[in-house]
Amino acid sequence: MDSKVNIEIIGLIKDHSFHVAKSIAEGLKQKFPEAFMDPTIQPLLEFEWHTFLCNKKRELRGEVWQYSSRLMCFLNSHLLGNEKDLASWAKQQWGFTYTRPQAFYMALTEDYYIKHLQKTGHQFVFMDIEIAGEAVGRLLFELFSDVCPKTSKNFEALCTGQQGLSQSGLQLSYKSSVFHRVVPNGWVQGGDISPERKGDGGESIYGPIFEDESFAISHTKRGILGMANKGPHSNGSQFYITLQPTLWMDRSYVAFGQVVEGVDVLRKLEEVPTCNERPKYDCKVVDCGIFKL
Repeated sequence: MDSKVNIEIIGLIKDHSFHVAKSIAEGLKQKFPEAFMDPTIQPLLEFEWHTFLCNKKRELRGEVWQYSSRLMCFLNSHLLGNEKDLASWAKQQWGFTYTRPQAFYMALTEDYYIKHLQKTGHQFVFMDIEIAGEAVGRLLFELFSDVCPKTSKNFEALCTGQQGLSQSGLQLSYKSSVFHRVVPNGWVQGGDISPERKGDGGESIYGPIFEDESFAISHTKRGILGMANKGPHSNGSQFYITLQPTLWMDRSYVAFGQVVEGVDVLRKLEEVPTCNERPKYDCKVVDCGIFKL
């Protein structure tokens, strides 16, 4: 007896084509249960998808370098293509078709996305960024509040501005603050909420500084969110986002989240012209807050 067919769908969770492919794979299993294994479905947020695609292109090479779709369908571990390729294969090999109106997939995509974020149990916050007065998009952060609850709460409160003024009179909010430092192949840094915005100020919601909470989160990849400091137990409001793995930071800086959306935004911040690591143009947080699920 021939072994069962294994379909694997890996793609960007916010793209409706991922849900088209998912529906076809699940439909094939339902109609031909003896011929197919349960499909493997792997939904990815934007940063995860970008990393996966880059790694797959390096692994598979050839024509995959030009691959522009936002999902990949595999048959028994071999790349078939996108949702159209899967639909064509299903029709030709199995006489199977599965069609729904685009509005159906759009609604399904939004619902699945929100439930995916809710399932993490984490808080999500956003920052809308302008460079030289031009809107470049949104960074969406996932905060690991189960590992670093105090540090996450500080960042969340500074995004919402809900704490008002500090004892010294600082507005405890990231709104209108800037990214004041770009370290090539290292990190981008922001969060100085002092009026001067020079990169040497800021305060936490707990007072001027607070202690290092945990070093459990490793700086293993691009997009890790952590607290900048001036030595042990000196966290305030300044934060950084890594541009590549920076494992040397693991025992000195508290990482407490990650960027999950905003691939192009982080790239634009990274590419801003600098002088002594200071951006030549204002890279400003024009709005920020809790991402409501």
